[in-house]
Amino acid sequence: MALRQLVITKKIQTLRKQLDALKSKDAEFEQRKAELKTREAELEAAINEVNDETPEEDKVAVDESVEAFEADQKALDNELKEHEDNKKKLEDEIKQLQDELDELNSRAATPVSNFTPKYENRERNNEEGGMRMKRGFFAGMNRSEIEAFIIREDVKEFLTRVREFKGEKRAVTGAELTIPEVMLDLLRDNLYRYSKLITKIRLKIVGGKARQNIMGAVPEGIWTEAVGKLNDLSFGLNQVEVDGYKVGGYIAIPNPTLDDSDLNLANEIMDMLGQAIGLAVDKAILYGTGTKMPLGIATRLAQIVEPDDWGANAPAWTNLSTTNLLKFDPTDMTPQEFFAELLLYLGVAKPNYSTGGTFWAMNRKTKMKLLSKAVTFNAAGALVAGVNNTMPIEGGDIVELPFIPDNDIVGGFGELYLLAERAGASLASSEHVKFIEDQTVFKGTARYDGMPVFGEGFVIVNINNTAPTTSITFPQDTANQ
Repeated sequence: MALRQLVITKKIQTLRKQLDALKSKDAEFEQRKAELKTREAELEAAINEVNDETPEEDKVAVDESVEAFEADQKALDNELKEHEDNKKKLEDEIKQLQDELDELNSRAATPVSNFTPKYENRERNNEEGGMRMKRGFFAGMNRSEIEAFIIREDVKEFLTRVREFKGEKRAVTGAELTIPEVMLDLLRDNLYRYSKLITKIRLKIVGGKARQNIMGAVPEGIWTEAVGKLNDLSFGLNQVEVDGYKVGGYIAIPNPTLDDSDLNLANEIMDMLGQAIGLAVDKAILYGTGTKMPLGIATRLAQIVEPDDWGANAPAWTNLSTTNLLKFDPTDMTPQEFFAELLLYLGVAKPNYSTGGTFWAMNRKTKMKLLSKAVTFNAAGALVAGVNNTMPIEGGDIVELPFIPDNDIVGGFGELYLLAERAGASLASSEHVKFIEDQTVFKGTARYDGMPVFGEGFVIVNINNTAPTTSITFPQDTANQ
């Protein structure tokens, strides 16, 4: 009984932390609502000023501003509804668990079985149950404690399910074997929570095609006499467009599996769908093909000829395949020489049009290689490393992503990558899709498009003297072939 109470207590603590994290965003939503209220008042004033003498382009600008405002208002309403629903869901789960815990606590005063596991008090003498096990799952228990553990109802149910489901196949492999909490906690792939790069780039929420206006290069002023005529300076205006492609997938689970699960399997599947979308977004930002998905940084840098779909109003296309795809040989270099050489190559990324910092994406093996180069001794004689999660000296954030090939470092000024969000991650479930099959379908979708507005702001450096990888494999869209 004590173990079950401990499990429930820990669950409640975890859920309360999640609830507190959600509540901490309440102020952010209030601020966004206030900003929209201010915009609404400004738009009302602008609309009232429109008359027959107003230039046509000003009228169009007002109409576009109204459309943008309505899209932002709708997006905020949807986000706020989802936010409140999530809070309500957590509150209900906490209440349900608290009720169960209170009931268990009330029963604790009266023993209900002679088989309460004695391992709850492992300080008892071995004489009560004989010699204790020295290794394995039952380490520290004596024979009587092991027997009491095996006859627990939840353990017996688990062992029974293992035998019954042997040889069967379902949509989610192993979904039936939801192990009782008294044996093991659930192991999760926590690598993606969700996109790691989406906070490093320029994310814009849009209601239609997005147009990013770009002022041309700053011209140099021309010196003249104090009373001389001023020279005409030339400014150019460019523009890139992004659309919105769908990313996501679905999973079908037999309803009996959901009913019989010892854990909240539905929530776990929803979480994994969210992570799947985050993984796809990160992968597309770096290596996206630009066909039915965003154009990735590596893909742009690898272009050797101007693509056919390069926008007519986009900035002049430049071949970056020789200037921004770099490699060097670290053999025989001291750590100081290595980082000095690396910083020279990272410095190829140009900060023009950017007011933010840099990020550098790599896999863990590459990060550990950098860490090994930065190891030194401090004044106390202890080993320290100057990498942590930032690039030494340069200072940009290091983002660890496993799909990046070994020894490749991809990054630059994230603000120069435009990611347009038509619809953020949406997770839902339905029993209607496969009603006659008695299955519940869980789906996750999102709509994005994006591209490096200026490829010159990014670079890929290989620190093992091999050509940087510029394309990786994406899962096939078999559903629409």
